Amino acid sequence: MAAKKGFPLRIEPKLYEILERWAADEFRSVNAQIEFLLREAAIRAGRWPGGKRGEESERQEKE
Repeated sequence: MAAKKGFPLRIEPKLYEILERWAADEFRSVNAQIEFLLREAAIRAGRWPGGKRGEESERQEKE
């Protein structure tokens, strides 16, 4: 597995509490939950390689 880049994140306490409960519901750490949510957002936005919108754009370009 490739090394991950670490960086400090400042976040509102209320949002952190929400993420903490959400992560616990899905058996993840808060860090893993944030990474999961960011990855899902990148896929939906078509910015993740092989993401949903990226695939749709490739199909449209071929037609």
